Amino acid sequence: MTETELRFGAELSDARRAIAGARSVVVKIGSSALTSLHGGLDTHRLDLLADAVEARMRAGSDVVVVSSGAVGAGIAPLGLARRPRDLAGKQAAASVGQLALAHAWGTSFARYGRTVGQVLLSAGDFARREQHRNAQRTLDRLRSLGAIAVVNENDTVATEEIRFGDNDRLAALVAHLVGADALVLLSDVEGLYDGDPRKGAATFIPEVRSSVDLDGVIAGTGGALGTGGMASKLSAARLAADAGVPVLLAAASQAATALAAGTVGTAFAARPVRLSARKFWVRHAADSRGAIVIDAGAVRAVAECRRSLLAAGIVAVKGRFYGGDVVDLVSPDRKVVARGVVEYDSSELSTMLGRSTRELPDTMQRPVIHADDLVKV
Repeated sequence: MTETELRFGAELSDARRAIAGARSVVVKIGSSALTSLHGGLDTHRLDLLADAVEARMRAGSDVVVVSSGAVGAGIAPLGLARRPRDLAGKQAAASVGQLALAHAWGTSFARYGRTVGQVLLSAGDFARREQHRNAQRTLDRLRSLGAIAVVNENDTVATEEIRFGDNDRLAALVAHLVGADALVLLSDVEGLYDGDPRKGAATFIPEVRSSVDLDGVIAGTGGALGTGGMASKLSAARLAADAGVPVLLAAASQAATALAAGTVGTAFAARPVRLSARKFWVRHAADSRGAIVIDAGAVRAVAECRRSLLAAGIVAVKGRFYGGDVVDLVSPDRKVVARGVVEYDSSELSTMLGRSTRELPDTMQRPVIHADDLVKV
């Protein structure tokens, strides 16, 4: 047997076959793969990554690159000793580094006659449906024109989203946005371990088919140049799985093999039944505008039996929201158990608490949140 067969078995898993044969791929590249703390952008490593992406495109795949590294690329030119910890410092570094990063990608792909289009996105672009559609149209048009889209977080104006997870979550959302068949996460680790291999014995996990395979896994946070870490990558892989997208987590140094054959790293299987686009948006992308506290009976109805939420099961309303907004459903012990699109304004809902449908006026007898607009968290 070859080394690959010894590690993964003579037959590749369904997830690996899907990744190797995917016609549309999103490739996320971490900060540590592109930058160094004192040297800024490493154009040699960037060129090798562009080579791997180009090879996959010449093999017939459509590729979107999600590139971290703007903040890391701005550290050295600004004379900083370390990654800034304050928001203004991160934004300043990003404003310098983003220019260098875009130029480097453009120069590298120009060797193959490829035109690069930069797309800067933030969490808000996914939370609001109109921006969501605009981003989708932009990416689709770039691809139809033969350009390669390089996506990054809009760090220079971001607030909460600057802690998006070193673009891991952003990459998973982009994979859903463009209808990708696979997501490849490239960083400084060769795959998933049940602990930190740098701190002692840890077991490599080649396949994640369900949450059972993650029992006992301890995931850490990011390093000096990035904000992600294994916890962020696990979260992104689960998010992509909800969208029906298999995920490969591999080292950037193995990018060529990862993109050509999918025989390195850790493969995450997609969920058997993917969420609808609307439910995916409700669960992962939309901003929550408030919360509805529900009793134990309502928790069982919406979270276990997948039924609509009725006014009779509501205990309290938190925040100000309007009909059509997304809200969290909170259990009596203050855990978020579901999210959904609410039918009523918070002011209307406050008058309906605990009342059965027959006690309400005709105009208030529809469910507070219909089962079709509810997603278990």
